[in-house]
Amino acid sequence: MNSASPAGPLGPVVGMIGAGQLARMTQQAAIALGVELRVLAESAGDSAARVISDVRVGDYRDLADLRDFAKGCDAVTFDHEHVPTGHIAALAADGVAIHPGAAALVHAQDKAVMRERLTAIGVPCPAWRRIATAADVEAFGGENGWPFVLKAVRGGYDGRGVWVCRSAQDAEEVLASGVPLMAEAFVTFERELAVLVARSPHGQGVSYPVVETVQQDGICVEVLAPAPGLDPERAAVAQGIALKVATELGVTGLLAVEMFETSSGLVVNELAMRPHNSGHWTIDGARTSQFEQHLRAVLDLPLGSPAPAAPVVVMANLLGGEDPDVFSRYEHVMAHDPDVKVHFYGKEVRPGRKIGHVTALGTDLGEVRARARHAAAYLADGVYT
Repeated sequence: MNSASPAGPLGPVVGMIGAGQLARMTQQAAIALGVELRVLAESAGDSAARVISDVRVGDYRDLADLRDFAKGCDAVTFDHEHVPTGHIAALAADGVAIHPGAAALVHAQDKAVMRERLTAIGVPCPAWRRIATAADVEAFGGENGWPFVLKAVRGGYDGRGVWVCRSAQDAEEVLASGVPLMAEAFVTFERELAVLVARSPHGQGVSYPVVETVQQDGICVEVLAPAPGLDPERAAVAQGIALKVATELGVTGLLAVEMFETSSGLVVNELAMRPHNSGHWTIDGARTSQFEQHLRAVLDLPLGSPAPAAPVVVMANLLGGEDPDVFSRYEHVMAHDPDVKVHFYGKEVRPGRKIGHVTALGTDLGEVRARARHAAAYLADGVYT
């Protein structure tokens, strides 16, 4: 018996640099669209590498690996923001259709560059400044009050690279690390919101409903879609800000804009230019998932409808507990609530690690939220909430 040899692609090939859970979930959308997804993985055990046939193992920091990976791709995109900006520009100079491009993505890679640009285009931001010395710390605290927040200019996420400083002494150890830093005024906010938009190379843009993100220890644990009780005019302002940022920065693909809602209005916190945790609810809860939308955008196809599929959608992140045998708890969750959707990321279970998410849909926020929380908590460690 002869073994089957790999066939050539039947549709467009999209290369995704990175093989984490975002690439894994993008594969589900790629299958339905007839798109061949190729991923650049750090190892064959990466989340997406477990479920995608076209896996290239390489180093995203190595330009030669990136150039080899991009050969034969109709478009190249990312599931993380860590590819060196110069490498992205070099690929574009080679003629690779890469989305987003270096000039856009740098705003998600470098928080100081992001703040400079957003301030210049009139997007509401906290007071901020680059920080290099103890004198800079003292000056910023004197002008903007204590406490304030120090942030690593590059590399921080999920609460990492962020330090709340209540005095100059709090900043000493951070300054001693030599990490490039910026300071931001501490924002007193009512809740955190996120807006997910998509923009194609020819300029079509769409916005998903504004959602509320619930954070715990710097990690998103829940997403409520749409954001409950949000004034329609404020929701429209939030969507307008996100679409303006996408247009002004030249973003192609998805853009997630995280915001603080304060008593006086909205303040932009962070940007991400890829599928985002705040948009996982769209897999089951929107007409077009964020992953399908991202593929449509980077291939410059007409964008899909971002309309929700139910009046209320709640996504709860599944964080690993002490017992790694999550599959033994499937039966209870599925029998208890057949309408809850479970998504696992193919990751080894560790306490506190994001290993999946659950989604519930309905009409009553309290009831839907309780269902999602129950499923996530029971899968994590068998505890009811």
